[in-house]
Amino acid sequence: MKMMRTLALLLFVFCFTLSTTAAMAAPPGPTIVDVAIAVNSDGPFAGAFDTLIAAVLAADPIVLAKLSGNGQFTVFAPTDDAFAALGLDETNVGTLDQDFLTDVLLYHVARGRLYAEDVLDKERIRTLQRGFLFQDGGTLTDNLDREANIIVTDVEAANGIIHAIDAVVLPYAP
Repeated sequence: MKMMRTLALLLFVFCFTLSTTAAMAAPPGPTIVDVAIAVNSDGPFAGAFDTLIAAVLAADPIVLAKLSGNGQFTVFAPTDDAFAALGLDETNVGTLDQDFLTDVLLYHVARGRLYAEDVLDKERIRTLQRGFLFQDGGTLTDNLDREANIIVTDVEAANGIIHAIDAVVLPYAP
């Protein structure tokens, strides 16, 4: 009987710790992922981020965890048209090598909450992929000298800011 009580107590402590940790992992309010899904579901940008959402789900789970967690991040979110220029859509983006896809997605994310004026004040932005995006007048340039224009700014989430861009930036050639 004592063994059952001890086991029940340990199970309770484990469950309590797990639920407390899970509650601490998400910020109060809609996350970057929540906002991206909401924007994609309704309004003027409905359906504009299907490929990005599919890419996040196909990448290493660390991407989804970062964008759903407590840290503050800035996301440069490519539209479906940006992915289409590379021959990608929600049906085939998941066929890319997962490590490459993860690097590409993390190359679109910077630490901290960077509003449009903060982005415009920077010449280069360090990404979670550990590379840099170079910025000039609202145009981002990647490591391959490809350019992406920031077309929508300052979409707020509890854990960061989203700016939509018109091209996929690449940290290196596939």
